[in-house]
Amino acid sequence: TNSTSNTPLFQFCVFHQYFSLSNSFGTMLTITVPPSYGYVIIGAGILPVVTSLYLGSQVMAARNKFNVEYPNCYAVPKYHDHADEFNRVQRGHQNYLENIGGYTIMTLIGGLKHPISCAVGSVLYCVGSALYLKGYADTSLDVKMAR
Repeated sequence: TNSTSNTPLFQFCVFHQYFSLSNSFGTMLTITVPPSYGYVIIGAGILPVVTSLYLGSQVMAARNKFNVEYPNCYAVPKYHDHADEFNRVQRGHQNYLENIGGYTIMTLIGGLKHPISCAVGSVLYCVGSALYLKGYADTSLDVKMAR
């Protein structure tokens, strides 16, 4: 609370599709959430989890196929017979994990102005991530061409 009065320093007010933030100094910030923002939540919140589960299942299948035991995150060359094959699958999943955080934040913010574009972009990003892993894991391709 503010030391000069009993009013809280910040007051949060959530009504229908509006988010307002005001402080004791009289400034106000209002964010209007568009009606189609639910698609953004699905695209940036739920779909990435499903994609991550799918990509993780590909790593688990490769772990079993190439006999790479925990706690090894990557296969060790010359120790594991198929280190390159496993590491390609693992790297495809790791690439997704490294980038999804920033993508999600930017999608949630951008969706306030362009919700349908951001929702469609999320679908394309997740499908593209699955295709990236598939191409990167294909040992018949050179690593530079696989991406």
